[in-house]
Amino acid sequence: MSLTELMYRRRSIRKFTEEAISAEEIKELKRAALCAPTSKNCKSWEFVFITNAEVIKSLSECKDAGAQFLEGAKLVVAVLANTSKTDVWIEDASIAATFIQLQAESLGLGSCWTQIRERGFEDGRKASDIVCKIVNAPADCVVECLIGIGHKGQERSTYSDERLPWEQVHDEKF
Repeated sequence: MSLTELMYRRRSIRKFTEEAISAEEIKELKRAALCAPTSKNCKSWEFVFITNAEVIKSLSECKDAGAQFLEGAKLVVAVLANTSKTDVWIEDASIAATFIQLQAESLGLGSCWTQIRERGFEDGRKASDIVCKIVNAPADCVVECLIGIGHKGQERSTYSDERLPWEQVHDEKF
């Protein structure tokens, strides 16, 4: 499958089956994460791969909205960054998250990103702080996102050229 076909197929999946993810699939996801480029090759990203259902449930409760679907995932990847390594850690972590999601799709798995950075609860508790505590991350790390991964429990239509917003692409000038 070409990269274009893979990108057209990858859609956010929030419903997963009960089927476990194999150790080999998890290894492939880790490999993809570690291949992601970083600014000046500083490798500011860090990853925590979580399969423990109790921990995943705790992660699904880390913010007011948008993380509940994680409870049904068989794997959650916390994508963190060491902010002392670079000022572009957001970009580094985001690229890595994309690599993980594309690899998941190539393995026939579904995935969905849930934003953690700058999210939390109305009372001021920050999702990143909550997740860092759950995964025991060091003080110089922050969480960009959590990615729920599992065997697809729903099907979504693929992208096509006709559905793409071509009007948002500009040549030479805006």
